Amino acid sequence: MRARSWPAVLALAALLAAPAAQADPVGRYVYLSPFAGYTLFDGDFRFPQTAPLKDAPQFGVRLGYQRGSLLAFELAGGMVPTTDDTQDGANTSFSHLTGNVVVSPWAGRMGGPFVFLGMGGGRFDATVPSITSSGRVRQDQGLLDFGAGLKLWLTDAVGLRLEARNSRWLPKDAAGSPDVNHFTLGGGLVLALGAKARDTDDDGVPDSRDACADTPKGARVDAKGCPIDSDGDAVYDGLDQCEGTPKGCKVDAKGCSLDADGDGVCDGLDECADTPTGARVDAKGCPMDSDGDGVYDGLDQCEGTTKGCKVDEKGCPVDSDGDGVCDGLDQCADTPRGLEVDVNGCPIEVIEKETELLDTGKIRLQDVNFETGKADLLPGADTTLDVVGIVLRRWPELRIEIGGHTDARGGAADNRKLSEARAQAVLDYLAKKFPELKPEQFTVQGYGEDRPIAPNTTPEGMAKNRRVEFVVLNKDVLKKEIEHRRLLKEGETVPDSLRTPAQPDTSGNR
Repeated sequence: MRARSWPAVLALAALLAAPAAQADPVGRYVYLSPFAGYTLFDGDFRFPQTAPLKDAPQFGVRLGYQRGSLLAFELAGGMVPTTDDTQDGANTSFSHLTGNVVVSPWAGRMGGPFVFLGMGGGRFDATVPSITSSGRVRQDQGLLDFGAGLKLWLTDAVGLRLEARNSRWLPKDAAGSPDVNHFTLGGGLVLALGAKARDTDDDGVPDSRDACADTPKGARVDAKGCPIDSDGDAVYDGLDQCEGTPKGCKVDAKGCSLDADGDGVCDGLDECADTPTGARVDAKGCPMDSDGDGVYDGLDQCEGTTKGCKVDEKGCPVDSDGDGVCDGLDQCADTPRGLEVDVNGCPIEVIEKETELLDTGKIRLQDVNFETGKADLLPGADTTLDVVGIVLRRWPELRIEIGGHTDARGGAADNRKLSEARAQAVLDYLAKKFPELKPEQFTVQGYGEDRPIAPNTTPEGMAKNRRVEFVVLNKDVLKKEIEHRRLLKEGETVPDSLRTPAQPDTSGNR
C-alpha cells in the first residue's frame, strides 16, 4: 500500500470511533446503501500501459436482502474514474459488480461488525489513441471480493455503513500472472426498506413513540405505550390473568382472587372458608349436598345415588360383586364377576342353566375352550364354569358325570384320552373355586369322538362336537323337583315325598 493511502485509513478509523447509534431495524428486509469511498490500486497492476494506476474515489451502491440479524445477501457495484501514473495519464475507469454473502456474527441493537465474501467481475476501460485505432482499451476479469465492515444504526430505518473491501483480480491468463489486489475503503448510508421498528419492551409501540419504555412483557398498553390496569388491582391488563376481579376479593400477584378452600368463592366473600376442596358451593361459598348422602356435591362422584344403596367415601354405590346392582339392593351379593344379572342382582345364566338341568337332565357347554391338543383351559372358560358351579352347589344330592367330547380330528384313542383329561381339568377348576362341592358327587369320563351331536364334515359341526357335558346320574331327584314345581305353579300342596333334601330356590335369590 502506497503512502497516499494512509489518509483514507485514518478517515475510516475516525468513522469507526463515531458515537454508537441507539436503534436498528428488525425482521427480514431489503436494504439500499449508496456508497462512496477511496480505491487503492495494486502497485503491480499495469493498465493500459506500463505505469500503475492512481488511487481515486469510488462511487457505487449496495443492494441486499437481510434474512435476520446474522445473514444477508447483497449485490455490490461501483465505478472508479482514474488515470495511470504518467505525465500524460490515460483516462481510465474501473467498474465492478459482485454478489456477496454477508455475515454479522455480533449484530445488536446498535449495529455491529460484519464480514463478507463473494465473486463477480470487473472491467478496466481506457482511452489511449497511441495503442489502437479507436483509442479504446478494455480488459474484463473475474473478481474475488472479501472484506469487513461496520453498521451503525441511527434510526429503525437509517444507518451508516463502513467497509474495507479487497478485490482480488482473477486474470484469465493465470500462468505467470502476478497476484493483484485492489483495496477500497468507504461508506455510506443504509436504508432499510420494509423492516420492523425496534420495540424494546415488545408492547407494540415503537421506542420512538413509547412513553413507558420499560413496560413488563405481556402487559397491554395505551397509545403512548403505558400499561393499562382496567380493574385497578395493581396488576396490568395482559399480565392480570383474572381481569375484572370482584371488589372485596383478595388477589395474588397475578391479579387472581385468592380462594384458600378452592370452592370458587374468593376469600373475603366466602362465608364458609373451610369447605373441602372440590365441593360445589352456593353463592355464599357453603357446600351443597343435593342427594343428602353426606358427601358434598363436587366430591360426590356419583350424585343422585339410588336410595338404599350403600356408598363409599366418594359417594358412589358399593357393588362388592361387580354385577351392577349396588349393595343394599343386591339380593344375590356373591354373584361371580362377568355374569348378567336381573334387576335384583341375581345371575340370569344361573337360572337358565338350572332350567336346562331340570328339563334335560344335563348341562351342555360348548363355550369352554382349551389350548389345542391340551387340557389347559383358555381365558374366558372360568365365567361359564362359575355359572355351572353356582347351579351345582344348590344340588348337593345330585351325582354328576362330567363328560368330555372332541371332534373327529386325530386318533380315536388319543381323543378319548384328551377328552378325559379335559373333563378332569373342569372338575379340578370347580373343586378349587367351589370347595363346598363334594368330590364323591362327581365322576369324569372321556368319550372322545364317539358321541357326536353334529356331522364332523364342517367347522360348525366340529365346533358343536367339542363340548363338556354335566349329566345327572340320579335323575329321580330331578323328577321330584319337576313335579314339585308343577304343584307349586298350580297352587297345590307339595307332599313330603316330593321334597328333596336340599330343595333349591328357583327364584335366583340364593
